[in-house]
This record gives sequence, C-alpha cells and structure tokens, in this order.
Amino acid sequence: MALLKRKDKFIFNTQTLAYEKAVVSWGSRILRLLAFLIAALVFSLAISTIYYKFFDSPKEKILKSELSSMQDQYYIVNQEVDRLSSVLDGLHYRDGNIYRVMFEADPIDKDIWEAGSGGVNKYRYLEKYDNGDLMKDIAGKVDKLKKQMAIQSKSYDEIAELIKSKEKMLLSIPSVQPIPNKKLERMASGYGWRIDPVYKIQKFHEGMDFTCPIGTEVRVTGDGVVEAVNYSFQGYGNEIIVNHGFGYRTRYAHLSKFKVRPGQKVIRGDVIANTGSTGKSTGPHLHYEVLKNGSAVNPVYFYFNDLKDADFEKMVEISNNPGQTLD
Repeated sequence: MALLKRKDKFIFNTQTLAYEKAVVSWGSRILRLLAFLIAALVFSLAISTIYYKFFDSPKEKILKSELSSMQDQYYIVNQEVDRLSSVLDGLHYRDGNIYRVMFEADPIDKDIWEAGSGGVNKYRYLEKYDNGDLMKDIAGKVDKLKKQMAIQSKSYDEIAELIKSKEKMLLSIPSVQPIPNKKLERMASGYGWRIDPVYKIQKFHEGMDFTCPIGTEVRVTGDGVVEAVNYSFQGYGNEIIVNHGFGYRTRYAHLSKFKVRPGQKVIRGDVIANTGSTGKSTGPHLHYEVLKNGSAVNPVYFYFNDLKDADFEKMVEISNNPGQTLD
C-alpha cells in the first residue's frame, strides 16, 4: 500500500462509495496560480489607490511644500508691491499738491497716472497655473508700478528744471501795483461783477481800475517782454500787453502815451506808459489785468511785494466794492 502524503487530497466517489485520491492536472494548477496572481495584483492596486488618495508620496510632499512656500513668497511680494505703490502715491501727491503748486506747473494728468499697461489678454499665459489669479494680480500691479515710477521720474526731472528757473520765475511773476498806491487811495473798482458805466448793466470786470491824473507813470509789474502795443479808440483804448513767461501776461489799458515798443525786454518797475482815458473809459484811470494761461485772474493776489498783511486785507475789502467801474 502506497504511503500517503499530507498534501494529498481525497474526494468521495458516490459511485463506488469510497474516497479516492484527487488528481490535479497541470492546467488547473496554472489557472489557480494565475487567478491568485490576478487577485493579488488587483488587491495591490486597490491598496495603492487608497493609499495615494489619502496619503502623499514623498515626492508629492516635497512638491506641496515647495508650492506652499511659493504661495507664501507671492503673498509677501504682493504686500511689498502694495507698500511701494503706497509710497509712490505719497510722492505723487506731494508732486502735484506741493512742488507743482510752488512752481505754477500743471499736475500730472489723472488719466495718464491711472492708466494700466497692456490689454486684458497680456497675462493669459498665467491662467494655466494653479495660482494664476494671484500671479496675474501681482504682474498687473508690478507693471503699473513700473509705469508710474517712469512717469514720476520724468515729473521730477521737470521740477528740477523749474527749480533752476525759480529765480527767473520769481522776478517774472507780477507782484507789485502798476502805479504808486501805497496808501491805497487810487482804487476805483476791483475784479468781479460790476455795473458797466456805459450800459448800466451787470458785467464781469476782469481787472482792477486805478484812478489817477492823465500822464501818471505806469510801471511794469514783473520782468518780461512787451508782446503788443495797441492803439484803439474802442474797448481797452491804447493798451500794452507784457508776456512774463510761465503762463503770465499783464494788460495796461486806456493809456495816453507809450514808452516801450513790441519785443522790448522790461524789468519790474520800468516805466512803460502814461495813464489816460482812451477807448471805452468814463474818466482818467488805468485798467490793469493779470492773465494766467490766457484767462483773467484777480490782480489783488499779486501785490505781495507791495503790501503788508493789514494793507492787503484793506485792498481786498476795497476791491470787493460792488460799485461801478470806469470802463
């Protein structure tokens, strides 16, 4: 009788009613092995999928750490750009409200200062990144900051040139009265709405009238060049217009005699004419105007070299008299 091995298997044969040794073919064995391998592979894949879904691989951990660090750096850069932008805004404010006011220069146009750089699609290439919105925001801010820095730098170059010409500007700006009037006894009418002496209606008076005898010397109120010497029997009558530069001009009207010619350079205090009553005038006087960039401004604010504070207040009070003009 053959010896039995522990790994031998038996099956019950219902025909013979006896246990018989089971014989397993090599094909069955191979199929079982394949089934086992497939089951093991599926199980491994399942375990791996579950693991990588809930747990990061070492490489992913490194990448996520680098990404987090990059995000932190972007936020820091964003804050720094905002800080620099705030500093530049402060410089821009002082430029427009202090420096350019001091030198009578126009401020930087708001539309130019606020304009962006580039179209809406300029940063489209950043949309493919996970932090594309943040990157686009920073890129836009940086471009705008660079543009504004260039504008501000150019502005400071202009101010530097204005500083060089500051002395000339101070000498050129009208800053005295055109005829001697230290006691303020020659004011007849000021700047503003007044009664026209001929038409007897409200009319805007764009200058100041100084009463004086015919022939009184008229002095130029700032350095400049005689732009026009006009003879007329109407309106301003005989008049002189002096160009002082820096956007300033002065008009001296209703004159009786000229003492300068067109193109002649004059220095503050030079006698340029004598008063009269020519043109639409109802009595001997000088009509004096200050024009800034072509528009008349109140001359009362341009006597700072002549008047002390108390005298200036009195001059303003007199000039605001809503009475009748002489022209």
